Amino acid sequence: MYENAFNKIERDLRAEEGVANELDYVEQTSWVLFLKYLHDLETERSDRAELDGEDYTPIIEGEYRWGKWAAPKEGGEFDHNVARIGDDLIKFVDQELFPYLASFRQSATSPQTIQYKIGEVFTELRNKFRSGYILRDVLEAIDGLSFNTQEQRHELSELYETRIKRMGNAGRNGGEYYTPRPLIRAMIKVTVPKIGETIYDGAVGSAGFLCEAYTHMRADNLSASDFEALQTKTFYGQEKKGLAYIIGIMNMVLHGIEAPNLIHSNTLNENVMDCPSSYDLGLVS
Repeated sequence: MYENAFNKIERDLRAEEGVANELDYVEQTSWVLFLKYLHDLETERSDRAELDGEDYTPIIEGEYRWGKWAAPKEGGEFDHNVARIGDDLIKFVDQELFPYLASFRQSATSPQTIQYKIGEVFTELRNKFRSGYILRDVLEAIDGLSFNTQEQRHELSELYETRIKRMGNAGRNGGEYYTPRPLIRAMIKVTVPKIGETIYDGAVGSAGFLCEAYTHMRADNLSASDFEALQTKTFYGQEKKGLAYIIGIMNMVLHGIEAPNLIHSNTLNENVMDCPSSYDLGLVS
């Protein structure tokens, strides 16, 4: 299902004048995937809260929710009568949706929240779709994907990594984004990171090292405190390039790390003596 959807999206994007190369492909596919992932995450949280008899306040509200603008439905079926399309869709995305999501950077209670990361993503990114008809096709393809189980998220993250690899190989300007997965896995196998240790990548790129380390350390029998430590106090990184930084955030989110501790900064501009000395494992991609 995922492979077919990605292939269809790639065919659609070949006709999109605003998407010129593999870098654009990954960037523009990423923000749509990111919003669908958030939608499924919020649906899961809302359902869990309802079962527990608790209230749930959604992160993304009103007309900006996926089910309102990207995939409006009536009785479980796509509602073509209310769906935005063409210039109306592009205008909404450019003038309303992106500014709304970018504002989370100012309104978030802390940089260590998913709200802040959403704000960072949509502050850095720009919508490059020019055809609202092609964007509508892409939205419908991605709406057909489900990210509700760990297996589904794993399959998505594997396909996403494949696209990042192609982006990295697309030209010399993309080379910094991708380190071969076998090399990363070999390094993780040798270093054997453990729960309670911290891992730092000073040139994080697409966050391949951190994602692979997370996969290695994530286990089904983790305690609540260990899982919280893995989510918030284990993985750290910095990245100079704007696109790589954003893709790194989204890659980590798609792998299951909700609020990645990544900083948009050039590590080489910093005094090495000022760098944190408390990390147990340092990686350089």
